[in-house]
Amino acid sequence: MDRMKAIPNPSTARSSTAAIDLHKIEKHYRIGDTKVAVLKGIDLQIDRGEFVALMGPSGSGKSTLMNIVGCLDKPSGGRLSILGRDVISLDEDELARIRREEMGFVFQSFNLIGRISVLKNVEMPMVLCEMPRDLRRTRALDLLKDVGLGHRVGYSPINLSGGERQRVAIARALANDPRIIIADEPTGNLDLKSSADVMGILNDLNRDGRTIIMVTHNPEITENCSRVVRLRDGLISEVTS
Repeated sequence: MDRMKAIPNPSTARSSTAAIDLHKIEKHYRIGDTKVAVLKGIDLQIDRGEFVALMGPSGSGKSTLMNIVGCLDKPSGGRLSILGRDVISLDEDELARIRREEMGFVFQSFNLIGRISVLKNVEMPMVLCEMPRDLRRTRALDLLKDVGLGHRVGYSPINLSGGERQRVAIARALANDPRIIIADEPTGNLDLKSSADVMGILNDLNRDGRTIIMVTHNPEITENCSRVVRLRDGLISEVTS
């Protein structure tokens, strides 16, 4: 993928093509009488079809920012738009719908259910959307074949390697055909070959037009990203293309 040119400062040039638009996003927590600021006014616009990596040291705010982008947490201040819709004022049911239908999540720890099969793990998001059984089974089988695990559909996740578990997690993230993929340290628990396999799948998904936001500590896997956004002390310190 060719590297994209740096876009203008999002606080001064906001685009209608944005998948995610954060404006002056703040997040703080109360610990007793003390207010602890984690995010201190984040301006960031991610266009549809971009692959953006978030990097920064522990405590920089990148995981908090990822949770806000994924509608898993609400900011303390600022504005957040996802696919052109202001989500700050939405209730929990509507936020859950956005997470379920518009976003797919891939976690470092896989978050698979060990007591059910790989196939049923991939079917689970479709069950929540009340997709008919035959349709969700067919789609789950197709997705597992797409990530190279058509021969593992009856296995329990506990009998798979780390790389295979992460590929199952990607298939599950794609179950409801989301436009946005949120990947939190997707290669953090993987060896070099498995990391390359997972990044190859994510790059293919991005080339197919999906927007991907990835938290990572590993600069080596950001080679094909549109931009790398570095955070420090709750602020964006650098953006590179």
